[in-house]
Amino acid sequence: MLIVALVLVAVALCVVVVLLGTMGAGTTGVARSLELVNYRPDSRSVAKSELAAKDRLLVPFEEGLKGAARRISPSGTAERLASSLNKAGNPPAWPVERIFGAKGIGLVVGAVVGLLLGGLGLTGLLYAVIGGTALFFLPDLLVYNTGIRRQEQLRKGFADALDMLTVCVESGQGFDAALGQVARNVTGPIGGEFARVLSEFHIGKTRGEAFQAMAQRNTSPEVKNFVSALVQADRLGVPIAGVLREQTREMRVIRRQLAEEKAQKVTVKVVFPVLLCIFPVIFVVILGPAAINISDLFSNQ
Repeated sequence: MLIVALVLVAVALCVVVVLLGTMGAGTTGVARSLELVNYRPDSRSVAKSELAAKDRLLVPFEEGLKGAARRISPSGTAERLASSLNKAGNPPAWPVERIFGAKGIGLVVGAVVGLLLGGLGLTGLLYAVIGGTALFFLPDLLVYNTGIRRQEQLRKGFADALDMLTVCVESGQGFDAALGQVARNVTGPIGGEFARVLSEFHIGKTRGEAFQAMAQRNTSPEVKNFVSALVQADRLGVPIAGVLREQTREMRVIRRQLAEEKAQKVTVKVVFPVLLCIFPVIFVVILGPAAINISDLFSNQ
């Protein structure tokens, strides 16, 4: 019995030592105070009864819809949306996570509206599938459309920005200072693109990496040609002023060709308004009185 008692006492002492070691493993003193100062409670560390109604009801529902949208979406959807958002200028109000939330909400709303319109039957189920699918892919379509419109605006403003960049470099400014001048004075998406390139310079990216990232964010062939020429000049040590001058001259030719192309398309685009709007009015004006006279002539007989 004495041996058993000694063994139990030894085990108890070991347990006490382990507990004291684990309790004392945490930080103390100033380090503990700093941890308490920097501590930021989140919704998971706070009791549910202390959270607002939005955090208790809406946030979990929204997170569930995001997860459902991610599981339903094809593989690579997040990367594709990130690329589309890059082309659309990365609107701060619409990150990828919020788009997935909008897709989940659209799926539920479309299904409910389809059931309300078609009723609880096969027709309602078909309407629910069509409505849910349409609203599920609506955010993708909106992001894609925004990207196309922004790329068109960027293409229109690129020539003026390139002219200003060339003038600044040829007047003696450094290339980084010229980029800053363009970013401050040129309005539209192209100014934001040059400002982003300049910011990437400041965080440590090389000139080639920053401009290659700019080419990946844009679909305009003029921007890609400019970036390619600039990167090659940087690698070969060619003076940047001569490259910019040549790119500006080429850009003027491309802009003139685009204007001529749009002018040639005008005649084709005018055909449909003429056939649908102008010709019927002309027929009414010319043939209307003759039709009235013929009707009166036959009615008198």
